[in-house]
Amino acid sequence: MADNKKSREAAPAPSLWRLLLPLILVIAAVVIWWLSARPTEVVLPPVAPPAPVQQAPVAAPPVAQQPVSVLGPQYVGRETCAGCHEQQTADFSGSHHDQAMQEANADTVLGNFNNASFSFGGVTSTFFQRDGQFLVNTAGPDGDMQDFVAEYTFGVYPLQQYLLAMPGGRYQAFSVAWDARPAVEGGQRWFQLNPDANGDDPVKALHWSGRQFNWNLMCAECHSTNLQRNFNAATNTYHTDWAEIDVSCESCHGPASDHVEWANDPAAHPNMAATLGLAVRFDEREGVTWQHDENGVVSRSQPRTSEKEIQACAACHSRRAQLFDDPQDAGLLVENYLLSTLDQGLYHPDGQIQDEVFVHGSFLQSKMYQAGVTCSDCHNPHSLELKVPGDGVCLQCHQADRYQTPKHHFHSSVQGSACVDCHMPTTTYMEVDPRRDHSLRIPRPDLSVSLGVPNACNQCHTDQTPEWAAEHVEQWYGHVPEGLQQYAHTLAAGRSGAVGAQQDLLTLLADEGQPAIARATAASLLQAWPGPEVAQSLFVGLRAKDPIIRLGALEAIGSYPAVTRWQLASPLLDAPERVVRLQATAQLLDIPPEQMRGDDIEKLRRAQQEYLQAQQANADDPAAQLNIGLYYQTRNDIALAEDAYQRALQLDPYFIGAYVNLADLYRASMRDPEAEALLNRGLEKLPEAAPLHFSLGLLKVRSKDMATALVELRRAVMLDPQNTHYRYVFAVALNSAGQGEAAREQIAKGLALSPGNQTLLTLQQQLQHPEAGQ
Repeated sequence: MADNKKSREAAPAPSLWRLLLPLILVIAAVVIWWLSARPTEVVLPPVAPPAPVQQAPVAAPPVAQQPVSVLGPQYVGRETCAGCHEQQTADFSGSHHDQAMQEANADTVLGNFNNASFSFGGVTSTFFQRDGQFLVNTAGPDGDMQDFVAEYTFGVYPLQQYLLAMPGGRYQAFSVAWDARPAVEGGQRWFQLNPDANGDDPVKALHWSGRQFNWNLMCAECHSTNLQRNFNAATNTYHTDWAEIDVSCESCHGPASDHVEWANDPAAHPNMAATLGLAVRFDEREGVTWQHDENGVVSRSQPRTSEKEIQACAACHSRRAQLFDDPQDAGLLVENYLLSTLDQGLYHPDGQIQDEVFVHGSFLQSKMYQAGVTCSDCHNPHSLELKVPGDGVCLQCHQADRYQTPKHHFHSSVQGSACVDCHMPTTTYMEVDPRRDHSLRIPRPDLSVSLGVPNACNQCHTDQTPEWAAEHVEQWYGHVPEGLQQYAHTLAAGRSGAVGAQQDLLTLLADEGQPAIARATAASLLQAWPGPEVAQSLFVGLRAKDPIIRLGALEAIGSYPAVTRWQLASPLLDAPERVVRLQATAQLLDIPPEQMRGDDIEKLRRAQQEYLQAQQANADDPAAQLNIGLYYQTRNDIALAEDAYQRALQLDPYFIGAYVNLADLYRASMRDPEAEALLNRGLEKLPEAAPLHFSLGLLKVRSKDMATALVELRRAVMLDPQNTHYRYVFAVALNSAGQGEAAREQIAKGLALSPGNQTLLTLQQQLQHPEAGQ
């Protein structure tokens, strides 16, 4: 446990001169690079496909699980725990964790398998039973109707999915699910998940038999205890197993054999006295109460100094990338996963949930989190139910005479006056599953007016406008209430590249009063404004106490020259969190260790080898194969890079990044015909993929087929109009083809979407006179 504790503590603060000296060197290097890199004339960019595509966020895939030592802690099973922990076992029984995954039988299957049929998108699926098995007759990967065995149930309420057995030990989560809600609520029916992608013109990449619905890789780890994927790369097969099929005791507490030994004879194990033999002891709430001061303000009797409980829950209840397959500290988020920041498409610019982000990222934005609230303050950690129903869970801390009154909620009826109605509005996912936003923010209809984000008021008052709601809120308070989260306009400006966004993002990054996840998002957005001032702020961000901020800053340094990236990121190769160490290495892959001096040679070589091993251990993930290809391509090992890219496409024929990077490799190897054939094959499967059109357009520029090049580049811009790089290249290509007026029109359209984009502004200035295109 000493090592675990050390891994979560902040590194000792360096002396001032040690901090300033590298900062001065970084700024000097950036100034030289920035001045030399500024464009001086209009030229068509180097004719090559775009920079290698990596998944966002850039994440190292899992590290292979090491064999468990016979002397180390072992999994003992729920029955062993139940012998002492009777109440916890009773609470757990029948919970969503208990029913996260079950063998399909008459007791566990909720759906109608009595020859029921469901039709959608031209496919009729039939659900039936035969010889005690539950089966589905539906269109398989090749489009032919086949029978598939539903061996397991997945989830229980408000919907239940079924895992269909496929060759090679694979299980796929079928995209037709059972609505488990009562019939009066619209349930007790089969329905189609992702109906937009499975309609009359289906997105083949999202077919239920593809990678996105593969249980082994995408779903399994959060529905079973001590899951082992056991992928055999040589045979392309799985032998996935688990200690327990559901999310049982040791999913959160870790292997409990040492705890059992301690419990049987505490005196014989004095070294376990502090931990009780547990991998992680959840003791943060022991002896803690919530107290009110004379003004009714509530606070913890003792500050929360760690967040083991929150991290344990967040390992699954968050939008994150799995980095390691050998969970440490019972799988705490900070040691094993890369948390997504408030990225476009996942969150609205004010931080409200948009896509399915699973609670943690929104909770980190809340005032409750900053005050020290943990998950079990509100939820029973074993039954998962609220500790007190309704408003009662909030009134554990918030005084009823201050908050459960019209003077606070301004509603005269029960409807709309519940705490969660205003502070935790819902968004429905998977068609029938409403999830509450855990950022616990105040309603801001004024932001709906200015930014188009949703608000709690209009979620109930659907017949009114956001302007109506904003006017009422301002009348109630006499001003526009802002609340804790004050970054909506900043993140919106950063996403769009608006004028002034750079300075606003720098201000947010430096604001210690704002949530760390928002500051990390600001850091990552600053990658669009590389330069000395930004590098200075990133230098500070990379040394922040919170690893979320350091990880956000790491995302922003990819475009800096190698010497600057080394100066910025190399100290993080020794970071206490292995997630940070691996992400720092990802930014230094192109630097040969031989260029270093002294101990740095071995330091960088070791880090890069560990990164490569991490990718190789996750051979079933196309993203891992992509990163292996990138690793070898930076070393000019063409054969190994090509093999990795081809393996990625074998695993997922719809993986855009693999097409782009393999085409880039062919182009660099003077194999343009192969690159063109590959991109055309990709476009047959993915005709709406902007990166493939863009890559093909650049390839055609290389072959001097400007007519076709302009067609493909135009198509890329039409499919992804927000991408300023695509538009810049298209405008330059138009200008080079003698179409200066069309080039200027494209720049104007781009600046209407991203008014502060410096690249487009510079190009506009250079092309403002027709003769500039000559």
